[in-house]
Amino acid sequence: MHPTHSAQPALVFIHGFLDGARIWEDVTRHLGHRAAGALCIDLPGMGARADDPGPFSLDRFAADVTTQVRALSRPVVLVGHSMGAQIAELVAQRLDRQVHGLVLLTPVPLGGAGLPAEAMSAFHAIGGNPAAQRQLRRTLSVRLDDARLERLGQIGDRVAAAAVGTFADLWNAGHPSGAEASRYRGPVLIIRGDGDRFVDFAMLSSGVTPRFKAPAIASIERAGHWPHVEQPAAIAHVVESFLADLERAPNAAHPQDTPVAAQGWTRAFEQKSADAFADSFASNVVLEASVLAKPAVGIEQVKTVMTTASTIYEALSFTHEAHNGLRDYLEWEVQAFGGERMRGVTVLTKNAAAKIVHVSIHHRPLGGALKFSAELGRRLQGKVDASFFYPRA
Repeated sequence: MHPTHSAQPALVFIHGFLDGARIWEDVTRHLGHRAAGALCIDLPGMGARADDPGPFSLDRFAADVTTQVRALSRPVVLVGHSMGAQIAELVAQRLDRQVHGLVLLTPVPLGGAGLPAEAMSAFHAIGGNPAAQRQLRRTLSVRLDDARLERLGQIGDRVAAAAVGTFADLWNAGHPSGAEASRYRGPVLIIRGDGDRFVDFAMLSSGVTPRFKAPAIASIERAGHWPHVEQPAAIAHVVESFLADLERAPNAAHPQDTPVAAQGWTRAFEQKSADAFADSFASNVVLEASVLAKPAVGIEQVKTVMTTASTIYEALSFTHEAHNGLRDYLEWEVQAFGGERMRGVTVLTKNAAAKIVHVSIHHRPLGGALKFSAELGRRLQGKVDASFFYPRA
């Protein structure tokens, strides 16, 4: 039976290394009706299936998930975390048009992380060692409180000690198909935790994003390697926005062009780095924005404002783009102030050397823009004159 493309896609969640299906409970709760009919999978050897025997491989995991997804007989959006992102891509390649979208959350590259033996020893050592497992999770997270850490730890404790090193070696070595461009051609969203010291910007930019044609990219503020546990509301918001985009273009499950190509401007937001913003700007760049009472002028002032602004966002997703000569138009959605949502459009004007000479940023709604301006002024006190910002209402 072929899935009906008129049906709303079901979400399929695939956990990562030493985790389980239960780890998605907070995200699905925040998604509400969007998660109706969702399938949260336990991989063999982990979660509720911790007693499943080996041998284990990425191909076995992918075959297991593929069987479960096919049985749904409806279109799906796959959401994979870390090692689960590797598996999600393999499943997407196998199921082709049943998969209407692919969400890769702090993804280990399909070709493998490629960590040296000395780095991998820390992952091997946590097998049968609950304290070491929890310490590793704490090290790789940003906002993992004791209760959530213990919840993760208890799921990991169920995994057979001998299997832990095997699982680690699987994601580190990766899959042969990761050495080439992805065979999945549908819409892709890549989500990173901005404090993730494992799947960092360098790993993503070298091993993940280049394999897809113009993936959408979102960054989650104050999150490490488990954003779905550390910031579940922010993850739900980004996933919900991705689903809304798919619904607005129901025939674009396998488009020729996907939403927004990575570029200097979007990468600067991912890195939240003054140097990254400066690399995109001409020396005489001018910034006009609805959150500024007057324009910021010159590379030093503009990069200072933009770098600080990027840290206010809890989640940011560039959703659509258009080009006209030397101008780029970018639509975006953000979350800030504990879940408040804003949308807007940025217009970038470049010179002949492809450096940005003018930035125009339009936030909406007005109340959110004014609140953002006041917070920006507070954070830039002593660095940028207060006359640039609107006072808090």
